[in-house]
Amino acid sequence: MLQPELAGKIINEIRKVIGEDAIVASTDGTIIASTDPARTGSFHEGTLIAAIEKRKIIITQEDETKLKGVRAGINLPIFFQHDVVGIVGITGDPEAVTPLGEVIRKMTELLIMENYYSSQFEWQSRALEAFVADWLQAPGEETLMDRARLLGIDMALERMAAIIAFRNISQPLSRETWSALFSWPHFSKTDVVTRWGNSRIVVLLDHSLSPARDEIERKIASFCDFTEALAGITPVAGIGQSAPAGTIKESYFHAGRALKNAGTSRKVVFDEDLTLEMLIDGLNAEIKIDFVRRTIGPILEEVDLLETLAEFFRQNKSFKKTAEQMHIHINTLHYRLKKIEEMTKLNPGRTSDFTAMFLAMLFLDKNTNNNLI
Repeated sequence: MLQPELAGKIINEIRKVIGEDAIVASTDGTIIASTDPARTGSFHEGTLIAAIEKRKIIITQEDETKLKGVRAGINLPIFFQHDVVGIVGITGDPEAVTPLGEVIRKMTELLIMENYYSSQFEWQSRALEAFVADWLQAPGEETLMDRARLLGIDMALERMAAIIAFRNISQPLSRETWSALFSWPHFSKTDVVTRWGNSRIVVLLDHSLSPARDEIERKIASFCDFTEALAGITPVAGIGQSAPAGTIKESYFHAGRALKNAGTSRKVVFDEDLTLEMLIDGLNAEIKIDFVRRTIGPILEEVDLLETLAEFFRQNKSFKKTAEQMHIHINTLHYRLKKIEEMTKLNPGRTSDFTAMFLAMLFLDKNTNNNLI
């Protein structure tokens, strides 16, 4: 049965192709969309006959006085999966509009088919997302195994959770883009790939197929590259540690922690690589902000000094490499570092001060997403 919303889209497409008036009717003969809004909701006897007899009905001017609600033209049944789901009518001289009839019908049936498969994709996506959410929240739920079987998910496998986030997304991705992402050919049939809101994808990787870390990293990095090329967005990923179905929530938590540390310099981060970052993530945000103020607070507005300090840390306190990377004279570097020491009362060359300043820069990264170091 055609829904009015889809019927309206069909009318809009027909209007682009022909200059004649057109209607779309349900199988009971009710007009549900028309180029003439006044006809919407009225009964059209010609479309009812076309639906019952499953054939094209030509309406002549003589028929206008015999059949209720009709105008001269043609009525064509619309088929989907061998059933009549609606009727499209084109007003005009039957001889003139008949040649367009089959083209319009085929176009309409293609629109219906496209809408059907898009709706199916949307339903399946939502069902899978809801299942994974329940799996993470209540892995011991009795109905979970039955739902997994219906969705074709093997709950006996050990999996690694990967969370892929889109950092610079400005508007929701289209249904076509989501479909293309989920159709990426390098995911295994046993991987669980689901949409996670509007800007994330969760992948529960079958760890038995790719136990090697470098293979997993290449796979996720390749998918991130594919996503960036397809949609023009910047994806980053966090990957948790392997876990059985009953404790997959832990792998998901670890993936989320790793994701917080992914950025421009590291697009794919494994939780098992986190060391200092684990301590940072465990600290209260207010403590981090207060620590930043007490250490590098005086230079937060000094962009040159802040970037110099960050580069100095990146180059492992090498004066020569820092100056080369920043394209400045080494004397300029020494001047800036001296200025930093004067303003902060901390010397980046001293181990204790270096540690405090390095932590402050990491805290600053996490709170501002600057990715300075």
